[in-house]
Amino acid sequence: MAMTKADIVEIIHQKVGFGRKESTEIVEQVFEIIQETLESGEKVKISGFGNFVVRQKRPRRGRNPKSGNEIVISARKVVTFKSGNVLRKALNQDRETQEAESNDL
Repeated sequence: MAMTKADIVEIIHQKVGFGRKESTEIVEQVFEIIQETLESGEKVKISGFGNFVVRQKRPRRGRNPKSGNEIVISARKVVTFKSGNVLRKALNQDRETQEAESNDL
């Protein structure tokens, strides 16, 4: 199951104690700021979490899956995310624990 914007609003409402309307406004503003920053071509770096970067993709050849005809896929911008070390370690903590336990056997 994926976490939605509404889920984030609810968690802020419960943990911080802001009203739902205030929590919604905060979440909307944070996402708006991130979007505007990325639209201007800047990176978004969130310490302990990761980086959002806009990358330019070149045009490339592809195939129409329905007809099989070759087409040119136009150049476009995409947003990429690279997790930071803190997040990466937190995600892999269980794996490291399991590896350490198996090494002890």
